[in-house]
Amino acid sequence: MSYYTGAIAAVPAANKQKYAEHVAAAWQLFKSYGALRLVETWGVDVPRGKVTDFYSAVDARDEEAIVFSWIEWPDKASADASWEKMQNDPAMKDMPEMPFDGSRMIFGGFSPVYEAGRHSGAGYYQGFLLAVPEKNKAAYTEMADEGWKMFKKGGATGMIENWGVDVPHGQKTDFYRASKAEENEVPVFSWAAWPDRKTCDAAAKAMEADMGDMDLSKMPFDGMRMMWAGFEPLFDSEDAA
Repeated sequence: MSYYTGAIAAVPAANKQKYAEHVAAAWQLFKSYGALRLVETWGVDVPRGKVTDFYSAVDARDEEAIVFSWIEWPDKASADASWEKMQNDPAMKDMPEMPFDGSRMIFGGFSPVYEAGRHSGAGYYQGFLLAVPEKNKAAYTEMADEGWKMFKKGGATGMIENWGVDVPHGQKTDFYRASKAEENEVPVFSWAAWPDRKTCDAAAKAMEADMGDMDLSKMPFDGMRMMWAGFEPLFDSEDAA
């Protein structure tokens, strides 16, 4: 089963092109370590939240944009081995200087608990981050299936829900603080793929009407702490192949 390294970062908007060049170079290294795919998306519709949001997740500055990205690996063992290789790889010294503050980037290892549709060729992504009680894993997976039915009806091409299995605690930022995770809660990093933003926005309005009478108390997680945003593809290794 595939395994994902998920990451969220804040990048100065002025450095968008430099960031794209940086990740293109990084992909060559990840590919040599066995990675299957790298996708980097640039925030274009990132709302401010009352409890949590992507800006606070990475302590973003006013002039910074949010980047939502993931690396796909064949399995966790391959991902773990790659990080070991990276520590001692001389090629790391030749990498372009990071055009953002890496100390505020949050990242972790995630395993899919639900996947439907396809993710290739998407013109727009919705990214989600939340914390789910560990005991509610099965209930969350069942809810994801119901969610996919609504997303698919609205025109989504794919959806994936990833459960945190190797999520480190950071000194400045991390997935736990970003989602205000409580004891025995697990970070969930997920996304839905859409053909374009117009389709996604139209579906969102329709779903808001359908969910108007939903009893939020029955959700298997605290929806007030879930954050979501819209992202456009910046780099996809499938396109760069």
